[in-house]
Amino acid sequence: MTMHGTSQALELSCLPPGTDIGPWRVQELRGQGAYGAVYRAERVGEEASGSFALKLALHPRDPRFAREAELLSRLSHPNVPRLRDQGLWAHSSGHIPFLVMDWVEGSSLYTWGSARTLSSRLVLRVLSQAARALEATHAADGLHRDVKGHNLLIRSADNHVVLIDFGAGTFRGAPPLTDEVLPPGTHPYRSPEAVQFQWRFWRERGLHYAPAPADDVYALGVTAYRLVTGVYPPAQATRAPAPGQAPFPIPRQIPPEELVTLCPHLAKLIRQMLTTNPSSRGSAAQLAQALEQAAKSAGPQADQPITRRPQPVPVPRAPPSPLSLASHRQAMGLAAAAGLAASLLLQGAWLLWRQSSPGHGEGSPLQARDGAGADAGTSGLAKDALPASASLRAPASGPMRIGLDVPKKPLPGQAKPPCKKREVELNGGCWVLPREATPPCGERNYEWQGACYYPVLAPVRSETSEQP
Repeated sequence: MTMHGTSQALELSCLPPGTDIGPWRVQELRGQGAYGAVYRAERVGEEASGSFALKLALHPRDPRFAREAELLSRLSHPNVPRLRDQGLWAHSSGHIPFLVMDWVEGSSLYTWGSARTLSSRLVLRVLSQAARALEATHAADGLHRDVKGHNLLIRSADNHVVLIDFGAGTFRGAPPLTDEVLPPGTHPYRSPEAVQFQWRFWRERGLHYAPAPADDVYALGVTAYRLVTGVYPPAQATRAPAPGQAPFPIPRQIPPEELVTLCPHLAKLIRQMLTTNPSSRGSAAQLAQALEQAAKSAGPQADQPITRRPQPVPVPRAPPSPLSLASHRQAMGLAAAAGLAASLLLQGAWLLWRQSSPGHGEGSPLQARDGAGADAGTSGLAKDALPASASLRAPASGPMRIGLDVPKKPLPGQAKPPCKKREVELNGGCWVLPREATPPCGERNYEWQGACYYPVLAPVRSETSEQP
């Protein structure tokens, strides 16, 4: 990202209230993603008609906006925002695309869930509306490709669900906009068949995974699993082993009812959405019907609060013997020790900072990493920026816990601009791309706009033992 592009994107994401964009007047910034910013806006001269969501591109003539507008124009459904206007805004950097949609006053699914006590019946009703939005999208030969909790808004007034942010979406016949093996999306929500394709063909040029409606259904299953348990389900695809190497084990798919109390209807439907066989997941229409029927027919257990089940306490490992510990210390060189200490210090400081930072310590099972800077496409509508209080603690063991992607400010101990050659400035910190920079990223890497990065440590001044 060039300095000019960075300053341009910063300017477009910080427009002051009163800025006119075509016939629309900016009122306030309400969200930002990798490719766009969302403002609450009003139509000039028709202020009485209320607020609308104006999504503004961060780069001139971004083709994603034309594709999103085309897909939204094909949809007319109560669980999908209505497209009101589209156009190009004459800016000093070029013509900037924008879209205008209905305003949704509410919270993202995970924020909404963390602010209340959930029941299985309430979750069934919410998921059924999300499935209906996918049904309409698939019926229009479209795919959302980034279904997740942050792209599902729950209207405050009546718990009405709206599927937002079609910036990563596509439709039959739409030209591809990237050369990556996988289309845009958020890694933890990708289907096993998509991840397996990536592991198999990531070195091949010109090969692209063709997503299907079953990928959206699987992502909705991941969303449901995380909503009720607070963690992502274990990955059900692994990389192919090298010749002569034993196959990598696939983690056991832990049913959600083993982690939290759910009614059998909801648990069964979540497991169905997460099956590794795409044809067994059912269509979005079939799923919506099953969810609605379950919400009506489920017994009193469906109205009980969803609570965490007690998890077995892991047995601590025995400490190393003094002999092995001494041998280990002798084997470690001072340079290796210093490098390891610096790495651990950065990781530990980041964890402590994340827990205490009001913007990142999400602290509840319904608040966790959502990947790709919260967006794989452009920012959604009226996304919440405030943390919510916890209503249910995440299990202490089981599926892999969720981390965060590139934070909005530098990590403690991270180098800051001016960054050196081959380093990239992201959100005020210096980052480096490893050799294998394509997600899925390693546990010590961070994901940003479909690539993996690791932080650059700031140089540490050597301390002296001399006394003044």
